Amino acid sequence: MGEGHPECPARLDAIDDRLLVTGVADALLRREAPEAPLADLELAHDRMLIASIRGLSQQAADEFKAGGSGHLQIDPDTAINEFTWAAALRAAGATLAATDAVIAGEMENAFCAVRPPGHHACRSKAMGFCFFNNIAVAAKYALERHGLKRVAIVDFDVHHGNGTEDIVSGDKRILMLSFFQHPLYPFTGDKPHAANMVNVPVPAYTRGMEVRELIESVWIPRLEAFKPQMIFVSAGFDAHRDDDLGQLGLLEQDYAWITMRIKDVARRHAQGRIVSALEGGYHLDALARSVEAHIRVLADL
Repeated sequence: MGEGHPECPARLDAIDDRLLVTGVADALLRREAPEAPLADLELAHDRMLIASIRGLSQQAADEFKAGGSGHLQIDPDTAINEFTWAAALRAAGATLAATDAVIAGEMENAFCAVRPPGHHACRSKAMGFCFFNNIAVAAKYALERHGLKRVAIVDFDVHHGNGTEDIVSGDKRILMLSFFQHPLYPFTGDKPHAANMVNVPVPAYTRGMEVRELIESVWIPRLEAFKPQMIFVSAGFDAHRDDDLGQLGLLEQDYAWITMRIKDVARRHAQGRIVSALEGGYHLDALARSVEAHIRVLADL
């Protein structure tokens, strides 16, 4: 995205370093992300959006060769460079490969440490650091390519997943549940959008115990009634107390608790099948600690 931008390569480096130092990495099966086939991206996105991301990435490359900055702004927060196309394909491809592996029974669950994130990417618009909606693509893929009947999407990023809502709203096969700070970018989600959306806006400075109570009283009954055959997680860690992009008060133990509750539901109804993908989280140390807590629960460590 450019120098000084919070959505930076150091995010994945911080996660890798933390998993290595704590020994968690030794317990994980790691796979490199393939590129997502364009036909699978079209399950969630218009062809024109896909073509525009490809074209703008090439345009950025040409501009850089001509002595320019190599960055093209698509909104005030989001820039494309010559590597965006390949990175976005692999970010979405990671969630598709994880979906294949989990449904095949090769692993019970998977965490995709990917950039760029995805949950602000709408069907026909990239925005908010996001180009393709990695989790929405994977959820649609599980339904259309693997024949599942019901999947849930859980989003615990500090920002509302407006792109995911845009893509899955009204699809009775998908139940989307989220909490998010409101008002906060993208300033959506406070009004009911469709019956399959469970949005829980919370005010700034809401702490972890309050969020847990809301999850227990609002999310869990809807998940239990829906009986998802697979759960997809938009795992944003910017609701952490130390993260300056939001003003919520979650800690690592809250993320561990949320993951455990998701896992409980998955074991009862979905054969334990979970695919989680990184969204936000911009305080590097808090991000790394929170991802570790999330992965420890997923991996029973």
